[in-house]
Amino acid sequence: MVNIVGVVFLCGIALTSAVQLKEEDVLPEIQGVRKLRSLGLQIAGYIPDLKQDDISVLDTGVPTQDDLVCLSDLSALMAGLQSGQYWALKMFDAWGSIPSGLLTGNMYDLGNFDECLNIKKETSLGRTIRGKYCFLSVSPAKALGLNTGILGRFQTATCLPASCSAAQMNTFVGQTLRQLLNVSIPSSVMSISDSTCQTSESEPWDGLTIFMIVILSFMGSLVALFTLWDYCLVKNQDQLPTIVKVFSARANSRALFRVVQPNSNPNVIDCLNGIRCLSLAWVVFCHQYVNTLYAPNLNLFHAYSWAETPYASFILHGFFSVDSFFVLGGLLVALITLRMMDRTKGKLNVPLMYLHRIIRIVPLLAIAMVVSLRSMPLITRGPLLYNGYSQKAECERSWYLTLLFVNNYTNDKCLGHSWYLAVDMQMFLISPILLIALYKWGKKAAAGIFVLIVLLSGCLFATMMVNNYSVVLKQFSLDSMKHLYFPTHTHAMPWLVGFLFGYFLHLNRGRKFQMSWLAVWSGWFLCLAMIFTSIFALYPAAQWSPPTFPILSESFYYTLTRVGFPMALCWVIFACMQGYGGLANSFLSSPLWQPLSRLSYSVYMWHMFIQEVNTRSMRTNSYFSDYRTMLNFWSTFGITFLFAYLMHLLIEAPFGGLGNFLVPKKKSPPLVKQKSQIDENEPKNVEELKVNPPAPPAY
Repeated sequence: MVNIVGVVFLCGIALTSAVQLKEEDVLPEIQGVRKLRSLGLQIAGYIPDLKQDDISVLDTGVPTQDDLVCLSDLSALMAGLQSGQYWALKMFDAWGSIPSGLLTGNMYDLGNFDECLNIKKETSLGRTIRGKYCFLSVSPAKALGLNTGILGRFQTATCLPASCSAAQMNTFVGQTLRQLLNVSIPSSVMSISDSTCQTSESEPWDGLTIFMIVILSFMGSLVALFTLWDYCLVKNQDQLPTIVKVFSARANSRALFRVVQPNSNPNVIDCLNGIRCLSLAWVVFCHQYVNTLYAPNLNLFHAYSWAETPYASFILHGFFSVDSFFVLGGLLVALITLRMMDRTKGKLNVPLMYLHRIIRIVPLLAIAMVVSLRSMPLITRGPLLYNGYSQKAECERSWYLTLLFVNNYTNDKCLGHSWYLAVDMQMFLISPILLIALYKWGKKAAAGIFVLIVLLSGCLFATMMVNNYSVVLKQFSLDSMKHLYFPTHTHAMPWLVGFLFGYFLHLNRGRKFQMSWLAVWSGWFLCLAMIFTSIFALYPAAQWSPPTFPILSESFYYTLTRVGFPMALCWVIFACMQGYGGLANSFLSSPLWQPLSRLSYSVYMWHMFIQEVNTRSMRTNSYFSDYRTMLNFWSTFGITFLFAYLMHLLIEAPFGGLGNFLVPKKKSPPLVKQKSQIDENEPKNVEELKVNPPAPPAY
């Protein structure tokens, strides 16, 4: 997933120079852009006055058959313009112009995508002329011979016959301008690339696309068949055959949307549902800003002043939402597995433990990669969707690294947000060592884990100090992201804090702590102070002008908050469990969170896919503002929930249920079966929440 910090950092470098311009620097380039604007708009008006002999698509050499076909279609286009034919006028009507708002960051004029691609003209030669939509990339600075590009390169839409390649279009446009205006335009100034071109013709399906369709169709058929079986042949739902229960959409929907009243089971921590869902919403909301900044905005430079607002800290430091999931993961792995080990007298079936996790995680992850790679051109089209999925090249190179859960240590991150899965899986793989140590040596092992947390914190602190890494936006770098954020050891502290807290809850299960009102209020005050300090402590340093924080202060901040924020979250869970949560417990333990909490892994896996589809299928420019981003967030969240529900029925629930047939099934103690309301329908030994928040850098 693309990280908002990295994106805004890179944008901020350009924004700084743009916002601090002097009028005498801007005026010459703006005057040149006005000339370019008139050239682009008047090409269609000049072409009818040209003679067809003056038009060529070759610089030198003998024309090929493709050259002749393109030249024939261009001649037909010129004839159509001269006679005022509707299809020829539409081809130039679909062109973009010089973008309005160049000084506010707008670098796109999208023209009319659908008007271009819908052009279809039968010629007298038996050929059909169709439109091809491409982006013309223009550099105002190079056009004017300036050394600095204040406005950068902008993209404007073009539309020419589909039979012409980008190279032929460039030759045609260049020769047309040279003949009409006596101006020579080099390719470094104004050019069209084949990679930005699209036509109405669909690419033929390759093997992976066919495989995806076959798998989804097969799973859909199984789900439909067993759902009909459930509806038509089963009279008593208590006697539903296991195989039907695994595939039936009715049975899985009933389990997904089942609501259990809070405090109905002493072995269930009800507030975890609300914490999980709120953290998930925080993740999706932060990623919505990432995609908004990638969209063609009329006022992209507004992000410069936006980054200085207190509200922006909530987005820029959204990585604490990931720490929430690490805490929950460590907590439930310790709590559930230690309870099970008590029942089995210390025995732990490690292979079975790993197998359950793999069956739970891998199928949906694998299908998400395939769908992202191959389904975008099938389900939507748009001006910015010319090269398909944004991480297509990374997926084709290193898809196996994602399935091996080591992609957090690589530069190629297919489904960039899956780096979280890699970190969590690596911590899960070493958890049996910690669990066995806790069971055998108890508090001594817990003290050892505490020492490990201290050592990892010191390692993180030293990494920042030695390399002078900063987490402040104006000093941030992708190199610091690579060494501070993605490695497992930098995120092990929240997981281990949750793990120790799970051990604490295991030791004190069923115990009621009597606390004075002063202790309770002090706990909540310190908890909220830690949360708000973690999010807003760097707000003064977020200003583009001084003050700046010393690297020592930043190192202490980043290191201590990796432990302080998880501890604050542990207090929230503890207070809610002990009856000291008040309004917070009522809100977090509401039964309304339960369905979304069970669906959280699927929502996590698909939200970036839906956001990218929405962004890249845009037909017009957008406007960057907090309110519009909120509107886009709610629409994205709703569509993602529906799509995640569908994929839950087709992939997640069936494969999770099939795990029962792949391993010897033993009668589990009731305490273990009732581990959580989150996945009551799935017999798993460990907590299966997999949420994080696409493409490096990522949250």
